[in-house]
Amino acid sequence: MSAPEAAVSGAAPAGVQLSRCTARIIELAAHRGRERELETIAADRGWSLPPLGQSVITSSQLSLSVRPGRWLLLSAPAAPDAGIGLWETHCAGIGSAVDLSSGLALLHVGGSAAREVMARSCRLDLHPQYFTAGRAAATIMAQVATIIVALPRGLLILTPASTARHFREWLEAAARPFGLTPPSNVGLAALLEGDGT
Repeated sequence: MSAPEAAVSGAAPAGVQLSRCTARIIELAAHRGRERELETIAADRGWSLPPLGQSVITSSQLSLSVRPGRWLLLSAPAAPDAGIGLWETHCAGIGSAVDLSSGLALLHVGGSAAREVMARSCRLDLHPQYFTAGRAAATIMAQVATIIVALPRGLLILTPASTARHFREWLEAAARPFGLTPPSNVGLAALLEGDGT
């Protein structure tokens, strides 16, 4: 056991809440030079596509970009294929739309020690002075690809569904010394409204 871990285990737990979340996730990718057109199409459908490294949060949906010319759109779960056909039709010749809902898992980490727990294996500086609400970034944590989004209260993590169990178990183990509350399920809207932590 390292000295910092020993110090933490003897201290009063700060508290970490870990929640699983489900959402419909659609990835939009613009063809080269067609980003502005795709942004217009998305705006017509009620979505704002943020610049690289940013997210746009509303009370019921979240859009983010961690790759040039690509965006992830998160909303409440829908019936299989609901809406993806319309995106494909509108994006034809300009870009592509792919439903990633079953390919990505969502976790929310909240509580006063959330960022400290995440910093144990994160290459990003998650200090709230730098990684403010609305920021988004892709990184590797616990040898797993992740996307981290700073919400007004807590951090939303997207990770491949195939490695989600490993990542969740690692995160639970890292959070226990800080006073982990039993993991729960939460709706996306509750997180985006700030009620998820």
